[in-house]
Amino acid sequence: MKYQEIINKNFEHMSDEGAIILQGDSMELMKHMESNSIDLIFADEPYNIGKDFGNNKDIWNTKDDYISWNKAWISEAMRILKDNGTFYLMTATQFMPYIDVFIQENYHVLSRIIWSYDSSGVQSKKMYGSLYEPILMFTKNAKSKITFNGQDILVEAKTGAKRGLIDYRKNPPAPYNSTKVPGNVWEFPRVRFKMDEYENHPTQKPESLLERIIKASSNEGDIVFDPFGGSFTTAAVSKRLKRNTISIDLNPDYYKIGLRRLGLTNVYNGENIEKIKKRKTKNKSKKDHYNQVSLF
Repeated sequence: MKYQEIINKNFEHMSDEGAIILQGDSMELMKHMESNSIDLIFADEPYNIGKDFGNNKDIWNTKDDYISWNKAWISEAMRILKDNGTFYLMTATQFMPYIDVFIQENYHVLSRIIWSYDSSGVQSKKMYGSLYEPILMFTKNAKSKITFNGQDILVEAKTGAKRGLIDYRKNPPAPYNSTKVPGNVWEFPRVRFKMDEYENHPTQKPESLLERIIKASSNEGDIVFDPFGGSFTTAAVSKRLKRNTISIDLNPDYYKIGLRRLGLTNVYNGENIEKIKKRKTKNKSKKDHYNQVSLF
C-alpha cells in the first residue's frame, strides 16, 4: 500500500498490506503525508467537553484555543485530501457552528448530517437532553467530483411502499420504490456494553455508522484516513470493506485496540492484548476549562 514511507522511527507502528496503525500526534503524522493523496477522511475529533481518555482529557483552556486548533489540523488534513475526496467530521453540537463557518469560508459543505440515538432511559429532568451528534460532510470546492455510491447504502422506503401507494408520476403508474438513499438524519444505536463490537473507549462510534460513510464515499482499494483512531472502528470497517486504511491515536492503550481489531498482532511488547471488556470511564463533561490543560 502507498504510504509505507511515513512509517519511520518517529512513530510507533504496525502494518500489513492494506492497513497502517500508528501511535502518535496526528498533526505530526500528516506533515509526512503527500498532498492530494487521501480518498476519504473520517474524523471523530476530541469534543472539548472534558472526556477522560485515560492519559489525557479533551479540554482546552478556552473556546478560541480549541477553534484555532481545529482550523490548524483541518487545514493540514485538507492538504492531503484528494481534490475529489470527501471529509466527514464529528464534534460537539456547541462547537460545530464555528467549524461549519470555517469550512464554508474555505472549502465546500456537502451535507449536514444528524446522527440520532436513544438515551436508554437516562435523560435530564430539567432540560431537553441531547440525543444526537452532528456530522459535517465536505470537500475542497464546489467543483469536486466526489464518490457517492448511493446504491450501496439504500434503506427501506417506509412511506408509500409499505402502504402500497401508486406513484402516478411514472409512466405507466407503478408502486413506490421500496428502497431509497438515506436522508441526512441517521438513526443508529450507540455502542453498548453487551454488544460484541464494544471496546474500552469512552466515545466509540458504531460500526454501522462507519459502514455507511465508507461504502458511500469510497471504493475498494481507496485510502481511508482517520486522524483520531480511538477504538479504531474506522480502520476495522475499512479493512473489512477492502479499503486501505491509515489510522492513528495518541493513547497507547487505544493503539493496542487497533492492533488487535485489525488482526495485526495479539502480543505487544510481551503483553497479550486479548479483548477484556470493561465499563467505560465515568466521564464528567462539566469541567473547569481553566484548570485543565490539553495534551493534544
